[in-house]
Amino acid sequence: MPKSKKQEELEQQVSELTQDLQRTRADFENYVRRMEQEKSAAREAGQASAILKLLPTIDNIERAIVHAPQEIKDNAWVQSVVGLTKQLDKSLEALNLKRIEATPGTKFDAELHEAIQFDEDSEGENEIIAEVLQSGYILNSHPLRHAMVKVTRK
Repeated sequence: MPKSKKQEELEQQVSELTQDLQRTRADFENYVRRMEQEKSAAREAGQASAILKLLPTIDNIERAIVHAPQEIKDNAWVQSVVGLTKQLDKSLEALNLKRIEATPGTKFDAELHEAIQFDEDSEGENEIIAEVLQSGYILNSHPLRHAMVKVTRK
């Protein structure tokens, strides 16, 4: 039985409305996904900003420990400050912040290390770290602050 013109128009209208609904649903799902990504990025940016404000304080505590006079290194107060830095490291690790491996003798990696000084007199094919001048950190698998190092060749 042939369809009436009115019935064809109604079916076409239902089809168009169904397509519009599907597009709207897809747009909404994309919007929700994008908002979640933006929230996550904003959270990570806020976390990175807060941590970056703490790092100079941690650096200064570490410098104070390194430059503590030898005769008071075994003092209980000095040891408690050393313990404080260890506790700070554990707290920061809980926030997915890790120190960049940059010990003397480690291979230089330009993606993780920033060469502040370079020993021009050294010879060799491999660039290695001679001294760590400032610790670097990785937050959520991305460098937050590069390790500042002195580089030599071996």
